[in-house]
Amino acid sequence: MIIIVMGVSGCGKTTLGEELAKRLSCGFSDADGFHPKANVEKMAAGIPLQDEDRCPWLASIREAIDGWHAKGESHIIACSALKEVYRDMLSPNGDVIFVYMKGSRETTRPRLKARKGHYMPPSLLDSQFNTLEEPKDALIVDIQGTPAEIADDVIAQLPKFASAEERTLL
Repeated sequence: MIIIVMGVSGCGKTTLGEELAKRLSCGFSDADGFHPKANVEKMAAGIPLQDEDRCPWLASIREAIDGWHAKGESHIIACSALKEVYRDMLSPNGDVIFVYMKGSRETTRPRLKARKGHYMPPSLLDSQFNTLEEPKDALIVDIQGTPAEIADDVIAQLPKFASAEERTLL
């Protein structure tokens, strides 16, 4: 089972992803680690990424997903996956479960401002919300709960989104 925890920067994707990986006894990756150096430099400079910047990044994540599938490994990935076309690139075969962390600018902005040691500046939050196309077929959770509460919500909803084979892993 591959799960992508998605949403805008600062919504808690990494925190939730790590918690889910612990609860489901599987691997975790932050998609930020798949970005080429040029993308990181752009974002650190406050320049929003364009689709042409994201395509190689998304392709490398998909390559990793294919590797985990080939090994029969479950894995959680924290990835913004803001547009439907990006989600289609990440899951062309419908073999990924998306968990959408839904929240507002007002909830997310203070989190970004408080975050230390990350290259994504709060000034790019509006561009993230402007790019966001809310998914229609994702497991949706509200970001206002504690990480444990949000993880409980995901675990409770997961069987509705998992295949019969994946449900045996829960």
